[in-house]
Amino acid sequence: MSILHIIYNLVIGPLELLFEVIFSYACQMLGDPGLSIVFLSLAMNLLVLPLYKRADAMQAEERDTELRLKPWVTHIKKTFKGDERFMMLQTYYRQNHYKPTNVLKGSVSIMLQIPFFMAAYHFLSELELLNGIAFGPIKSLGSPDALLSFGGITINVLPILMTAINLVSSAIYSKGLSWKSKLQLYAMALIFLVFLYPSPAGLVFYWTLNNLFSLFKNIFYRWKGFGKRANFMKMGVSAALSVAGIGSLVYSLFIRPSSILATRIMMVVLSLLLQLPLCYHLLKKRSKKAEITEITARDKILFYAGCVFLTLLTGILIPSAVIEASPAEFVNLTTQKSPLLYILNSGLLAAGMFLVWFGVFYTLAKPAHKKKMGFAVWIMSVVGVVNYMFFGTDYGTLSSELKYDVGPAFATKEQIVNLVVVAAVCVAIYFIWKKRAELVRVIYFAAGLAVIAMSVFNVSQIQAVATETVNDLQVAETESVTIPLSKTGKNVVVIMMDRAISGYIPYMFREKPELQEKFAGFTYYPNTISFGGSTNFGSPALFGGYEYTPSEINKRDQESLETKQNEALKVMPVIFNEEGYQVTVCDPPYAGYSWVPDLSIYDEYPEIHKYITKGKYSLPSAMTVEQEEHILNRNFFCYSIFKISPTIWQPALYRQGTYNEPDATGGQICLSPSQAKGTSPLFHDAYAVLKNLPKMTDITQEKENTFVMLTNETTHSPTLLKEPEYEPAVSVDNTAYDAAHQDRFLLDGRKLHMDTEKQVMHYQVNMASMLELGNWLDYLRENDVYDNTRIIIVADHGYFLQQFDDMVLDGVDLMAYNPLLMVKDFNSREFTTDHRFMTNADVPVLATHGLIHDPVNPFTGKKINSEAKLTSKQYIILSREWDISINNGNTFMKSDWLSVQSDIFDMSNWEKVQ
Repeated sequence: MSILHIIYNLVIGPLELLFEVIFSYACQMLGDPGLSIVFLSLAMNLLVLPLYKRADAMQAEERDTELRLKPWVTHIKKTFKGDERFMMLQTYYRQNHYKPTNVLKGSVSIMLQIPFFMAAYHFLSELELLNGIAFGPIKSLGSPDALLSFGGITINVLPILMTAINLVSSAIYSKGLSWKSKLQLYAMALIFLVFLYPSPAGLVFYWTLNNLFSLFKNIFYRWKGFGKRANFMKMGVSAALSVAGIGSLVYSLFIRPSSILATRIMMVVLSLLLQLPLCYHLLKKRSKKAEITEITARDKILFYAGCVFLTLLTGILIPSAVIEASPAEFVNLTTQKSPLLYILNSGLLAAGMFLVWFGVFYTLAKPAHKKKMGFAVWIMSVVGVVNYMFFGTDYGTLSSELKYDVGPAFATKEQIVNLVVVAAVCVAIYFIWKKRAELVRVIYFAAGLAVIAMSVFNVSQIQAVATETVNDLQVAETESVTIPLSKTGKNVVVIMMDRAISGYIPYMFREKPELQEKFAGFTYYPNTISFGGSTNFGSPALFGGYEYTPSEINKRDQESLETKQNEALKVMPVIFNEEGYQVTVCDPPYAGYSWVPDLSIYDEYPEIHKYITKGKYSLPSAMTVEQEEHILNRNFFCYSIFKISPTIWQPALYRQGTYNEPDATGGQICLSPSQAKGTSPLFHDAYAVLKNLPKMTDITQEKENTFVMLTNETTHSPTLLKEPEYEPAVSVDNTAYDAAHQDRFLLDGRKLHMDTEKQVMHYQVNMASMLELGNWLDYLRENDVYDNTRIIIVADHGYFLQQFDDMVLDGVDLMAYNPLLMVKDFNSREFTTDHRFMTNADVPVLATHGLIHDPVNPFTGKKINSEAKLTSKQYIILSREWDISINNGNTFMKSDWLSVQSDIFDMSNWEKVQ
């Protein structure tokens, strides 16, 4: 990481993030990017107005001081020379409490503009959302405006208008100043013209609005007879803002009401904020209290102690706690960089926000405002800790994209409780601040040490696991993934589609009849169970057979779950390897009980080829690695702010896992079950593997048998896709297609509920997977390796989607335990459905049938068969503790169970057991 990158994250990064969030909220409220730029300009100018006002005052004070000292300075320079002149000037400056470095005060205003301009430039010039968006006469805010054209020559009008406004504003501002000062301002205006002339119209429009605001500000402050008339004008502006706030509230709630609750709440908040200036002026007229004129050293210490604490909390502790829960998930499989870089970047953003920019506002604030800022930081610190530790803990599974599978929602009971607790905490800490201020410093110190200690522990754990993971990745074969299939031998392929839903198959085949042709020769087993609702419970039996169901695993309580998982993953590869098959394994789930499979579990079998396919392929529409890293760097800090905020704010801050990133490049935002924008990197990584299956397949003429075991997570990465192609797109609008095909989810009187985004997304990623697998099957046919290949497509579990009314038992959604199972045997021709009772533990039996006589588990010596299914009930663990970093002892954590035998669609065959 370069020094420039560090400086950018400290100074520019927090401002750019602020631009993104304000613009994103504006787009949600106004629905128009052009109007959102207007809102962004107004909001940013109002936000920094106190800064510029204070900077202008400092600049005026510096000019007055220079004018006051100028006569004697000129006299000294004329009268004395050399060291004597220097000593005389120094003495004179000291007597007048002036330092030569004070001249920098005159540049504060310009110095403040530079980082804001850089943040705006980088944000708006790179904002893809503006491409092709018209606003008034401007055809595209993402390109130069080109409003005038003469004989094939286009002229950008906005930069010229911006410069004209800037020159007028400079003329008003510099009235009474020296020609040198005026020349500097005019030169800056011309430099901006040259620099911004070829820029996108959206950026120039924003800066034009800023210059217009500056013009009004200069007119306002240069008003003759400033006293009464200025106060009157301030009151008028405040009243206008108040009326605008009330008008916007009425418009958003009654005239054009939004269907999104978050938008309505934000409009209420905006309306309330616009009432503040009027309330301030009304209260100020009544207030007779003396203004605070000085700040003590203790006040500064408390303010900066709070800023340091917030930096440690949001920049280091919370991100490190997320990564420490599963470090391997955050190792970039392509670059193999350590996830500690995410913590470093979030720490820099936090330091930039709380130490740099809070510090700038604090330094330029009046003493009375400094007192209030210190108290505000104190509230943020304590309330933030309370929110982080005790609230927002039940949002479901957090992915490596920092997206929950459930996520926060508005209007929950927890939010009411949270508001009450936050109010009580604010009252308590107010009295501590007022009555026991010395205790505040002690609390900051103790809490800071605790945060540092926890962060150091997290970082050390992350470093250890990340190093091990990177080493494992380097040990893995680095050449292109190769799946060998023989034209003359026997091929056995087992594909585990993580979380593939069995019940979708009839509906997908009805919607896409060509699938039945592509899957000709397969037998579909709808009456199939898995032994748990997540991979840690369902995958061991799938790969190892009935010896590895959760109930059987728990009986071997002297061995770790990791040992038994690794053993199960080796059963079929070792059996086929010992029979002389060429064996290939791709992405064995939880190998080494690690999120990134530890391929070293196969090291004692050098003949077995093993690969990690995830991250090796990409799609044209996918983000680059650099883009993914940039989004995560940003989102880790945003996630921290989300976690320390009151729960009523969290849905708006979370915004479906995009954290208000305007282009939604870090994830997808679902606007409805039919509409979305943005894409999912996790889906892209998995889907790209299926897309590249033909490229990965190496078809040979050699007479050899092959065995392939591959895992893919496309079905585990719910995303809204473009219909009817079922492919990823940056912008998805399936409204017309869904309306025209409403009947596709009713089959033989059995309705598949598609009421929520989650239900629709799961169906669509399953469809996308089947279409790509079907294309691969066609490729096998074209290359004469279809008939001599046995293919098993199976899932480790289903999911809790409640889409079938007849599959809910006492509140338990049985869809989660009904995995996909489809088998194509050698020389099979027709697609059939078999309703016999099956489990995914039948896979080893199905794979070895007719090829290996009386197969035996090479690790336990027991025969591999399905007798357990025929002689006893099957027990399904109901635990939802999927996290292998938690559920990782010798046995699975205590849970309730379900027992079932034969027909899973007959509710009388199910029974809950302890």
